[in-house]
Amino acid sequence: MDAFTTLTGRVLVLPEKNIDTDQIIPARFLTATSFDGIGEGAFADWRFDAEGNPLDGCVLNEPRAADSPVLVAGHNFGCGSSREHAPRALLGFGFRVVISSEIADIFRSNSQNVGLLPVVLPEEQHLALMAMDGEELTVNLEACEVRTSTGERYPFEIDGFARHCLLEGMDRLDFLLSQEQHITNYEEHHERQDSAAAG
Repeated sequence: MDAFTTLTGRVLVLPEKNIDTDQIIPARFLTATSFDGIGEGAFADWRFDAEGNPLDGCVLNEPRAADSPVLVAGHNFGCGSSREHAPRALLGFGFRVVISSEIADIFRSNSQNVGLLPVVLPEEQHLALMAMDGEELTVNLEACEVRTSTGERYPFEIDGFARHCLLEGMDRLDFLLSQEQHITNYEEHHERQDSAAAG
């Protein structure tokens, strides 16, 4: 996955609360054997009618949506099932950051593991960003802060291991594989100790 350090881009606001993973990527899109093209199904029931025609008035169908890498969503984003497809669909659609006042734990973990940065901010700061639809933000993972175009800085917290992996562009398996030599050295060291103790 791509490393994440600092991103500057425009905001797309979805003010609805309790957006669950079935809304993010409906269950009928989960049968694919790969994640290629999964972004086309993101928010499909919001974006299209039963015949597959784009729905008028859906902000996700506006041209600017494709150029807005920062999604600011309503409270309790990503609730529902634990499907990894949801953050992958958002990535496929073009988002790299999701900001809310609450993000479901499993969704947050899945997001961090696939390269989507979930940011939780206090309610007051979140509300301020909800009023910035279309404006530009900078999200700095190295400094762990969101910066608005008018100079406000909103710090956020993230698990240290998840931050390291995002900065390095690796998932948990990549990290484990990167430690192969350390693991081998550790095992060999303890095998020598055990042999010495047995001798």
